[in-house]
This record gives sequence, structure tokens and C-alpha cells, in this order.
Amino acid sequence: MVHLRDLTVTFTGGSKPVRAVSGVSLDVRRGETVALIGESGSGKSVTMRTLLRLHPERRTQMGGTARVAGRDVLALSGRALADYRGKVASMIFQEPLLALDPVYTVGAQIVESLRRHEGLDRAAAHQRALALFERVRIPSPERRLAAYPHEMSGGMRQRAMIALALACSPQLLLADEPTTALDATVQIQILLLLRELQRDLGLACIFVTHDIGAAVEVADRMAVMYAGRIVEEGTVRELIHTPRHPYTIALLQSRAHGAMARGTPLPTIAGSPPDLAALPPGCAFAARCALASDACRAAQPMAVQFSPTHQARCIHTEQAAAMLAVPA
Repeated sequence: MVHLRDLTVTFTGGSKPVRAVSGVSLDVRRGETVALIGESGSGKSVTMRTLLRLHPERRTQMGGTARVAGRDVLALSGRALADYRGKVASMIFQEPLLALDPVYTVGAQIVESLRRHEGLDRAAAHQRALALFERVRIPSPERRLAAYPHEMSGGMRQRAMIALALACSPQLLLADEPTTALDATVQIQILLLLRELQRDLGLACIFVTHDIGAAVEVADRMAVMYAGRIVEEGTVRELIHTPRHPYTIALLQSRAHGAMARGTPLPTIAGSPPDLAALPPGCAFAARCALASDACRAAQPMAVQFSPTHQARCIHTEQAAAMLAVPA
């Protein structure tokens, strides 16, 4: 469903070009969920938005290969791009209050999408929107269709955003941190809903999150991004139980867990991510890595394959595995 090879995204609007995505390669099969995890600024959302071509065209340079359902996304333009968005790939944004138009009711926005892509008349589109609201378990769906975004709670808006994303039966669902602004109980409800919908509809899904626990709930595979690159990729079990990149291990160790003694300080990753406008020639994580050597700083490490599904870009994978101290 998704085939990325050496995808690059560079923003040129500032004083210096910013390479936000540097050679990302990723495949997602039909019916599969892949989670992208990493710190803010690692390139997760930029990669997602590239799959919908949402970056400003004049200030963005894109290279490599990006194919979705057989379509060359980087070559789409005009009517073909408009037909692709929503019908082939759609997105659940992080903050639905900003993604939904505040001057139209939520129902009107879903009806517009259905009329544009499905060719339905207004009455049929309204009935379809009502069925979508019932599917995502919005109470009093008829009344909520007539509500404006600001009149709905955060969890309800996110469900409406999911309904809008699914309105035209897309083949690929892009979920950009859909639970970040929600409280813990609502987060769980949204995660369970996404997992159920993905399974029932057979969608391919890319799920962006900071929360490894959320990724474990919904994903089949995980890809860890740092400074615009995928530094480790594997199944959820492989990355949780046998991570091989120091950054993945540091992310796992930075999580609170039940085995921690009361009063124990939470481990942190020292330093800050690098400036994407001045990336170092070698491994971008070297300045924060306890295992870094001169070889790490001199050139980008090649991917080391551990299984057909598990690989990591690091020359110290054996030492990284030895320093692992993450409870199961």
C-alpha cells in the first residue's frame, strides 16, 4: 500500500535549507498498522504530510520515491491530487479543533466531502454522515451533526475527525498523534476505536505517536525516527524486547513503569536533537550517545539486519544490546 524509498523533504523558505526528512524508506502492507515514534522534530509528521502533499509547494523540495496504492504521490497535481486526498489516503490530525473549519457545522464538512468524492446528493450524504457518527460511537449523532467544532468536547471532536477521515472509504489512514490532547480515559477509548475500525475495514495505517505504550496497543510494526531518519524498524515485539539502537533503548528507559521504585528519578536522554539546517556528517544521535566513537561521527551508519523484519542503523548494536536494562 505504501512504498517509500529514500524520501527527502527540504524546506527552503528560511535563511538556510532545512532537511526535515533524510532518506526515509518504509513499506506498509494492506491491513497493517505501522507506528512512527520519536521526539518532536524527528520528521514523523513531515513524512505523514508528504503522503498527502500538504507542504507549501514553492518552499518545499521533495525527492525519492513515494507511492501509495500504486500512485506516484510526488507527481500528482491538480484534479488527480484532489481526488487522491480523502479517497485514497486521509488523515486524522493531532488537534481537530484546528483541523475542522470553525464556521461550518461538523456535519456540513462531512457532507461536503461525501458530495465531492462520492457524488452523493445532499440527503444521501447526510444519511451517510449520520451512519459514520454512529460507527464512531458519537452519542445523539443527529444533534452532533448540527454542532460546530467548538460546541463539542475534545474526545467528541476527535471521533468526528475520525468519521471525516473515513467518510470516503480511504485505503490508507494517517493518524498524526490523535490522542495527544486527550485525557487518559478518552485516549484509551480512541485507541480501541482506531484498532477496531482498522481491523474491520482492512485499512493500512501509519500511526504517529510519542507514546510507546500507545504504539504497542495499535501497531504491528514500529519505526523509530531521529533527525529525519528511520534509525530502527521492526515488529512491536522486536523493538520492545530486543531493541538494538541506543536511541530506541533510551526512549524505552525514559518511560515510567511498574518496576520503578518509588522516588526513583525518571531517566532522561541528555542533550537536544541536532539542528536540521546543519546536520552532522555522521550519526545524528552521536552527540547524545554514550557509545559514540569517531567512526560514528565520520559517516552515516549502514543498516544492520537482525531478522527479515528488524534492522537498525548503528555500528554498536552489540554494545547497545548489552546495555539494555528495560523491564519486560
